[in-house]
Amino acid sequence: MDPIAAALTALPIPLDVLVLLLALLLDLTLGEPPNRLHPTVWIGNTVALAERIAPGASAASSLQLAFGAGMALLIPAAWGAAAWALAFGLIQLHPLAYVIVVAVLLKTTFSVRMLHRVAAGIGSILTAGDIAEARRQMSSLVSRDTSQLTAGQMAAGAIESVAENITDSIVGPLLAFALFGLPGAVAYRAINTLDSMVGYHGRYEYLGKASARLDDLVNLIPARIAALLLWLSTAVLPSMAGGRAWRIMFAHRGRTESPNAGWTMAAMAGGLGVTLEKVGHYRLGDPAPEPEAQHIGRATRALYVTTALAAAAAIGIVWLRWAYWP
Repeated sequence: MDPIAAALTALPIPLDVLVLLLALLLDLTLGEPPNRLHPTVWIGNTVALAERIAPGASAASSLQLAFGAGMALLIPAAWGAAAWALAFGLIQLHPLAYVIVVAVLLKTTFSVRMLHRVAAGIGSILTAGDIAEARRQMSSLVSRDTSQLTAGQMAAGAIESVAENITDSIVGPLLAFALFGLPGAVAYRAINTLDSMVGYHGRYEYLGKASARLDDLVNLIPARIAALLLWLSTAVLPSMAGGRAWRIMFAHRGRTESPNAGWTMAAMAGGLGVTLEKVGHYRLGDPAPEPEAQHIGRATRALYVTTALAAAAAIGIVWLRWAYWP
């Protein structure tokens, strides 16, 4: 055994802790890799391929449901198996190769820096008063029609995106890695990608139903943990109100169609002391004023504190897994 391998093997901490810390460092310093090198994009290509060969809208709904269920189960399983095989091969090859490559791959399953930059970009445009440009930028952030959005509604949309993605883009994948290693994080990202591509009403009513339900299921616990961590963040940040975050989180968590998204969005609305509204769908935090551009900056500060808490929790779980299930 060479000296580097011996030193890593002798460390009194699990290698996955090093992996997680390096992945966080890569995210905060380098951000996202190019699309052609991004595993989430590769997963999306797999979903798109499956969609192309799926039964069309004229097919029986039962056939679309069956095919969609196969997509929802087989695509995450296949990518998770590939991640397991790669991680197993790397640890056999060299501990340092395992730490570096798995950290790079783990980083692609979550995103803190990009989430911050997108939301902060909207905040900067709103502060400059360029409503038209803000509407153009918002079209890539939210699914709603942005052509008539007010400045307050766009600030709310940016804040909602931050709050909802605390579960999907941070807490969920970190917890999946902590519990199940790289295969868990990759499978989680595949499930989330399926939901984002086909898990909604209309054209994908039947084809995407299984993906949407599976995403709801796997996020039941992460969403509530994310909301708890976000509430802790609001309690320690001087510009936020932890008591109100707690009250609104429990009072308004059920106002969204998703059984999970309302938890973090309501906690964020309460912590900021604003109303987050998607017209015709929900109002969270009401009665309270609409958010302003400055509230986006406060939301991103809560994002970073929540990420730190989630990373600490994940490291603790990794340590327990290493101690009792090496």
